[in-house]
Amino acid sequence: MSAVVAPPVRPEYEVPLAPFTEGPVERTLPLATRLWSHGWLRKGVIIVVLALLWEALARWQDNDLLLPTFTATARALVEGIASGELIEKTRISLAVLLQGYLAGVLLAFALTTLAVSTRIGRDLLDTLTSMFNPLPAIALLPLALLWFGLGRGSLVFVLIHSVLWPMALNTYAGFQGVPETLRMAGRNYGLKGSRYVLQILVPAALPAILSGLKIGWAFAWRTLIAAELVFGASSGKGGLGWYIFQNRNELYTDRVFAGLVMVVLIGLAVESLGFATLERLTVRKWGQQR
Repeated sequence: MSAVVAPPVRPEYEVPLAPFTEGPVERTLPLATRLWSHGWLRKGVIIVVLALLWEALARWQDNDLLLPTFTATARALVEGIASGELIEKTRISLAVLLQGYLAGVLLAFALTTLAVSTRIGRDLLDTLTSMFNPLPAIALLPLALLWFGLGRGSLVFVLIHSVLWPMALNTYAGFQGVPETLRMAGRNYGLKGSRYVLQILVPAALPAILSGLKIGWAFAWRTLIAAELVFGASSGKGGLGWYIFQNRNELYTDRVFAGLVMVVLIGLAVESLGFATLERLTVRKWGQQR
């Protein structure tokens, strides 16, 4: 028999590497690219471009009664804020909006909870949304005047109508999209009624609920301005819509546009600071939304 030959052993060795900090550190992306990745900068550029187009169009038309320049509108806006008039009008509008919006959201949540808990609740939601969701909120204004009079009650009534149905539909659609495994887990833990809705359905359907909140806010805000344009002065006080209506009658077009710009700014603030922050702290943090 031949002797078994052992395989050669490869000697071990170490290669010393220079520390990473000794070499030059290069940025992977240029400064312009990193700045452009911020959403607030891109949106700011869009707003600046729109303002420049507005200024150019107004100067080309050269008729302040029909279309004031952006600079004239900005001047009227600053003057209205400095005098406190626009601030007071905004406070009045937001106070009414908050009442109607919260009442509509609470009613929508109660109706949706009933719909996912009982069969008659589901039939009730389907019937009511089919009847009233296509009905414009401003069309109920004459009835609101008859029932609640010329005042805040009529505004709150039309705001509830504008918020209730889109909020209920979005919330119910979100509840219907909850996976069956989560539903079974909730039932296994003995959750029923409101506890089942709050602990299982609401967290899973939060993206749809937030979408309903945003849609309801947009509907409520534009409904309020439209209603105030018609009858928004109660007890000698009116909101932003009434401010726009008054200045239109007096042919202060720059103030009319200043009121419109204030409406837009409030909408941007609510979307960018309110809902965007809420989404970042909830559904995006939890991985439910990109």
